[in-house]
Amino acid sequence: MAHLRACEVRQLLHNKFVVIMGDSVQRAVYKDLVILLQRDCLLSPSQLRTKGELTFEGDVLLEGGRWGRMHNGTHYREVRQYRAAHHLLRFYFLTRAFSPYVVDVLDELRGGLHAPDVVVVNSCLWDLSRYGRDFRSAYRQDLESLFGLLRRALPARSLLLWNTAMPVAEVVSGGFLLPEQQAQGAHLRRDVVEANFYSAVEASRHGLDVLDLHFHFRRAGQHRLRDGVHWDQRAHRHLSQLLLAHVADAWGVDLPCRAPVGRWIRDGSASASADPEGGRQPSDSRGDTSRQAWSQPPPRLMSVLTPRQPSTPIAHARHPFSPYDQSTRVSSHPSSHSRQLNRDLPTLQVERTREGSSRISVLERLGPVHRVSSRHQSRGYPPYPLQHPSRPHRRQRRDT
Repeated sequence: MAHLRACEVRQLLHNKFVVIMGDSVQRAVYKDLVILLQRDCLLSPSQLRTKGELTFEGDVLLEGGRWGRMHNGTHYREVRQYRAAHHLLRFYFLTRAFSPYVVDVLDELRGGLHAPDVVVVNSCLWDLSRYGRDFRSAYRQDLESLFGLLRRALPARSLLLWNTAMPVAEVVSGGFLLPEQQAQGAHLRRDVVEANFYSAVEASRHGLDVLDLHFHFRRAGQHRLRDGVHWDQRAHRHLSQLLLAHVADAWGVDLPCRAPVGRWIRDGSASASADPEGGRQPSDSRGDTSRQAWSQPPPRLMSVLTPRQPSTPIAHARHPFSPYDQSTRVSSHPSSHSRQLNRDLPTLQVERTREGSSRISVLERLGPVHRVSSRHQSRGYPPYPLQHPSRPHRRQRRDT
């Protein structure tokens, strides 16, 4: 898995609308993508902890959060949006996989001006802890309703990606658990494994892609925070890289060839003395956003243009964030083009038309990741015009 820099992420998501739906862990996924679209640095611990703020790194709170009363109830709402000239990210906080609120959200996306290009969804911990112990039937029914509605409400070109829930510790104290429900934390660890199996099978059956985060982070417990549920900034940067690598693969984009994972992401993992499953984050300040400079120069991109070729798996040294040969994923977007990389020269790219003819266009260098089509680069105006900063951003939604 390549480690993408901010300039490469901006190009990969150029003119793309990304929607993330889920709990507080998925909110941190959204926040890390927002900051990665702007600069090469990690989230700070305070940014990870804060919820419902009116603005974060240039985004706006559209609904819920501090526009209303802050609470940990199942009716908590938080809708955030980051919009730049050529990037649009939106986050919806969910407390259940399927509900009237989810139907309302999907109706909004279906009738919106821009159809989402990528939709990342997860809902698990709230489902298992707030709606009774008999989750096996109710959760599976909610998942079936959610995945079916996603397929009906969104266009076929949208990449639908289900994230499995990340591992939790033996003892948890997350805000989604009420004081009288703390006893359920002992069963939550095993319930998450079972729920992930149900959700992955159901998502695959409905043609969604599945990113198995539980598998990828099963040995990275030292990056889990003290509450046993949330994760530190290095874990979330690795999660973002996994997500972006999956999206690039679904779109047929060849990523830069360099070290699998940056040392600055996994720094500190070797110094953790606790057990990998129940350990906590090492107490160091590396990776905080107060230090926005790289701890070491990033590796240089290979300048050789090579089309995508089938490759054999490469054995990497074992560490908590090592890449794996296989993951639970069914790609619903097979690649139809081979993407090429170049850092120094403009690239001659061929775009096949429906009539079978071809035309050659010279794309200006936007970075080391190039797309075959010049459709987006040729636009003379940004697809997501910025709002005037003096205008209020608060939005009202009907109660459901």
